[in-house]
Amino acid sequence: MNKIKILNTTIHNLSMQETLQDIERVIESKKQLHHVVVNAGKIVAMQDDLQLRKSVNESNLINADGQAVVWASKILGKPLKERVAGIDLMVNLVELAAKNNYKIFFLGAKEEVVKTVVNVYTDQYSSNIIAGYRNGYFKKDEEQEIAKQISNSGANILFVAISSPTKENFLYENKTLLKGVNFVMGVGGSFDVVSGKVKRAPIWMQNCGLEWFYRFVQEPKRMWKRYLVGNTKFILLVIKERFTKQ
Repeated sequence: MNKIKILNTTIHNLSMQETLQDIERVIESKKQLHHVVVNAGKIVAMQDDLQLRKSVNESNLINADGQAVVWASKILGKPLKERVAGIDLMVNLVELAAKNNYKIFFLGAKEEVVKTVVNVYTDQYSSNIIAGYRNGYFKKDEEQEIAKQISNSGANILFVAISSPTKENFLYENKTLLKGVNFVMGVGGSFDVVSGKVKRAPIWMQNCGLEWFYRFVQEPKRMWKRYLVGNTKFILLVIKERFTKQ
């Protein structure tokens, strides 16, 4: 697949439609594809967190989740086709699962949140797409047993709604145990959005790259460091690489 590398991060240069086609091919061929998305904050974290960098860069498919990453790719002379937001990809894959009779396992978030997500999609499509679900609160020594349970659930798709870097490292470290699942993907806070706990920014804000600000306004105490500090560091990294490469 066509890919670029910026700021120590590999990113596949695919549109949403191309990404969906690749995922469908993998599921139909009964192989496994390990997917991850990157945004400005995650790329900043990857500069110092070498385990996270390894977990991300050794994934099979890496999409640009944040609009800032797409802009940075253009500034650095390696333009990406478009943003492939993790939540949009997840929603499209749930629809694909209903169409193709795939089964999904939902892992992450609080118990009431993940239950609501399962109920939303059961009502929207049917219980036939549900392989199982579990909240995201567990100890490190429980991970392998949970991975085995998911692998044995009959799931074709696994969505993991846990914060970074925990979800990336969980998927990387348990890749072999999850071999029974064709497609695995970290989806961050997507369960909160689907459940209605958190509102997503209007389309115009998404297109303008202001989705982070909409989230910040909803949860300023929890998000200020991630977005305000993280975004500033990302801008400085892009500027440094832009002028270092001249």
